[in-house]
Amino acid sequence: MGSISYEDVSGTVLRQMKESGFDFARIHAIDFYAIFPDEDRARQVASRFRGESINTQVFPRDDGGWNLQVSKIMYATYDGIDGFEQNLEGLVEPLGGVLDGWGVTQEIEEL
Repeated sequence: MGSISYEDVSGTVLRQMKESGFDFARIHAIDFYAIFPDEDRARQVASRFRGESINTQVFPRDDGGWNLQVSKIMYATYDGIDGFEQNLEGLVEPLGGVLDGWGVTQEIEEL
């Protein structure tokens, strides 16, 4: 992976991942998050995702809102993550939801 020059949150996170030795050559389950005011709207967006490479979960928040987690199996690239976030945002915002970032679990290899 070349140097990442994107100056936003995703670019910063990807740079930090690269510095910590993240394996960009492998595909990973990348989790995207959104917050909704109620369960019905979160489930409406969750129902839009079907396929072998995507999993969704809806669960309550302590503040009364609802979380949507969309896990997509993909390479951790800026363009891939940014593109998926933009598509998700297009589904989330019309229903009163907001994006709440993304993350990926980095496996630590035992020595």
